[in-house]
Amino acid sequence: MNIGGDLPVRRIGLGAMRLADSDIWHGPADREGALAVLRRAVELGVNFVDTSDAYSLGANEELIAEALHPYADDLVIATKAGVARPSPAEWVPLGRPEYLKQQAELSLRRLRLDRIDLFFLHRVDPQVPLADQIGALEELRKEGKIRHIGLSEVTVGQLEEASRLAPVAAVQNLYNLATREHEAVVDHAEKEGIAFVPFFPIATGDHARAEGPLAEVASEVGATPAQVALAWLLRRSPTMVPIPGTTSVAHLEENVGALAVTLTDAQYDRLSTLT
Repeated sequence: MNIGGDLPVRRIGLGAMRLADSDIWHGPADREGALAVLRRAVELGVNFVDTSDAYSLGANEELIAEALHPYADDLVIATKAGVARPSPAEWVPLGRPEYLKQQAELSLRRLRLDRIDLFFLHRVDPQVPLADQIGALEELRKEGKIRHIGLSEVTVGQLEEASRLAPVAAVQNLYNLATREHEAVVDHAEKEGIAFVPFFPIATGDHARAEGPLAEVASEVGATPAQVALAWLLRRSPTMVPIPGTTSVAHLEENVGALAVTLTDAQYDRLSTLT
């Protein structure tokens, strides 16, 4: 997948949020373990890492820099701004243009970058016109501080409105086999050549139970249920780039292994009909 037409990435990335503590407020309890996950990801060929200024109040970005800087030439780092964290339990949309631009500057410093490859509006702030929020990101793009603009948790209408204001390279919404409220956004992104980056991409609940449909297909193809869930996403759309997160090197290796899993048409259709 080429994000924005000029950022080639392997289609399994790494979401770094899980490397924070449980409430995404402090850094990891096992810092060395978190650094090992990031470094092993790059060793495995993962070249797309996703973070946010809101994860551990910026410490998640610092963790990535500590683990991986100086960065490999092909490593794409995405981060986000647009959510304030007044307390561990609060995630408050904040899309004022001056705030978005300030947070971009802070992310550049923490990540030790001259330009951020992909910068997401973390959430649309209903109190600020979308044109103002996208306008701030477009200013950053024209200044050379970010390369591409992304949006997170948006509707097709919001994506279309934003795309009229500035080029949008990626959209990051909650989506997996068991949670498919954003089917229309997946289809729209594919039609427009926009990367769809699903967060929490591995299905949970009834679909993932030991005797469930994922386990059945996994047994048929010689894979794990998590790998099948990711393989289904990769088959769902050619612009899909899942970013499973983990604190475990073993789980990381399992997730990357999904790239080698091939589903038959019948297996894909069987999973697709699940509700």
